[in-house]
Amino acid sequence: MTHHLGLTGSIGMGKSTTAQMFRDAAVPVWDADASVHTLYAKGGAAVPLLGAVFPDAIIDGAVSRDKLKHIIANNPSGLAKIEHIVHPLVAADRRAFVANHDAPLLVFDIPLLFETGADSWLSSVLVVTVPPAVQRDRVLARPGMTPQHLDQILQRQMPDAEKRARADHVIETLTLDGTRVAVQELIGKLTG
Repeated sequence: MTHHLGLTGSIGMGKSTTAQMFRDAAVPVWDADASVHTLYAKGGAAVPLLGAVFPDAIIDGAVSRDKLKHIIANNPSGLAKIEHIVHPLVAADRRAFVANHDAPLLVFDIPLLFETGADSWLSSVLVVTVPPAVQRDRVLARPGMTPQHLDQILQRQMPDAEKRARADHVIETLTLDGTRVAVQELIGKLTG
């Protein structure tokens, strides 16, 4: 029986780094953001469907995320229409990933895991975390990030304390070595 582990965490908590550590340990990882990126790219399945509803969102045969953000900002029902088109495509991509991987452990890297109800179909959930001051320092070190933008992002995300309370596993990502050890221990626990 394959264990389906969800991986999530707020911005700056070390989710991408942790996902890579699972990959380095030969654990297959499905990345929700990468799936959407592929669907939006030239030739992606979402392009004609979104283009039929929002022709302005298509630039050079691909979906423009900036244009979609603009459409959502000016059209309250726009987000629901986009989700109605994109969510089934992402779910199909996820099912194909599961069908193509015969492994004791599969990881699903999903930024808004609890917010989208993904915890209902996962075996367990791992939340990565760091103290708020560390998170803030990490995110504000990113190019083009401002305190105001960070606050907007955090308002849209479930609070870290609530994510940790709902998680089956929590890893604090303060150091790379410490995180790697915790990932190895969790792999052993879930596949042993």
